[in-house]
Amino acid sequence: MPSPAPSQLPLLDQYGRVGTDLRVSLTDRCNLRCSYCMPAEGLDWLPTPGVLTDDEVVRLITIAVERLGVEQIRFTGGEPLIRRGFAGIVTRTAALKPRPRIAVTTNGLGLDKVAPALAAAGLDRVNVSLDTIRPDTFAVITRRDRLGDVVKGLEAAAAAGLNPVKVNAVLLRGHNEDQAPELLQWCLQRGYELRFIEQMPLDAQHGWSREAMVTADEILASLKLVFDLTQHPDERGSAPAELFLVDGGPATVGVIGSVTRPFCGDCDRVRLTADGQIRNCLFAREESDLRTALRRGADDEEIADRWRAAMWNKRPGHGIDDPSFLQPARPMSAIGG
Repeated sequence: MPSPAPSQLPLLDQYGRVGTDLRVSLTDRCNLRCSYCMPAEGLDWLPTPGVLTDDEVVRLITIAVERLGVEQIRFTGGEPLIRRGFAGIVTRTAALKPRPRIAVTTNGLGLDKVAPALAAAGLDRVNVSLDTIRPDTFAVITRRDRLGDVVKGLEAAAAAGLNPVKVNAVLLRGHNEDQAPELLQWCLQRGYELRFIEQMPLDAQHGWSREAMVTADEILASLKLVFDLTQHPDERGSAPAELFLVDGGPATVGVIGSVTRPFCGDCDRVRLTADGQIRNCLFAREESDLRTALRRGADDEEIADRWRAAMWNKRPGHGIDDPSFLQPARPMSAIGG
C-alpha cells in the first residue's frame, strides 16, 4: 500500500530527517575476503542481468540530485573499483547540476593505477579500508597478502589530490584490538585522516556478537594511553564520526560508534544497492524496488515518488539494542557501506 509520503519534496522521513547523502553500491563482488564481512570461499554474487547498468545507475543518481536534493554521492560495493565503467560513471555524475560531492569507499587494491584518472573524472576524495599496518595481521583478517598494494593505493590517492584521504579501520578482538595507537601514528605521519568503526552485525556468516565487538569506549581508552584526545569543537551534525583533536590538533581521529553510540536521530543517508533496491537504513530488513519501475519505462517523477515513499517509512533507529532485532538478510557486501 502506498505510503502517505509528501510529493514534490526532498527525501524527507516522518521524523524530520532529510536524505542528502546517497550511498551507491556498484557491485557486491570483492577481491578481499575480510573475516568480518564474508566467508573465505566468497558468496553467491548477484546475477549479472539483475545488476544496474551504467546508464541506469547514472539515471537514478540524476533523479536523486536534480529532483530529490541529494548533495553527496558515495560509491561503495563490494569493491567499487572492480566495476568496469566506474570512471565513466564518475564523469557523468560530476557533470550534474547542481554538482554533488563525489567520494568512494574502497579497499584500495588497484587504486594506485586508477587514482589519477578518477581525480580527472571528478572524484573528490576516497575512504580506504585498512585495519592494520602489520602484514601478517592484514593477511589473517583479509585472507589476502596485499597490504603493500593498499599502501600504494593510499599514496597514489594523496598524490592525485583526492584529499583528505581517509582511512577506515575496524578493530577485531583477538586480531588487532591492541593496534589502534600504531595505526593512528602511521596515519598522522602521512597526513591521512583515520576513522575507527565499531564492528557491525552485517557479516554474511551472522557471527557478530556484542561481546566480541571492540567498543568505541575501548578504542578511545587505547588511544588515550598514547595520545592526548580532546573533543573537536565543531558541531558533529549528521556526520557519523565523533571527532577528537590529537595532541591539541590540528590532526584529528574519529570514532564511529554505530552500535554503542548510535547517531540515527541525525542520519541523512540513503542507500541504492547494485541491483536497484532502495534501503533507507543500513540495518533495514525492507527494501524498495526501483529497478523494476526503471526497466518497465517509468518516468523520472514516478521513480522520484517511489523513492520519497521509501524514505518516508524510515524507522527512528536501527534497533540493535532491541531484543527483537534481526540482522539484515543481506551482508554488508551486498548492501553498500
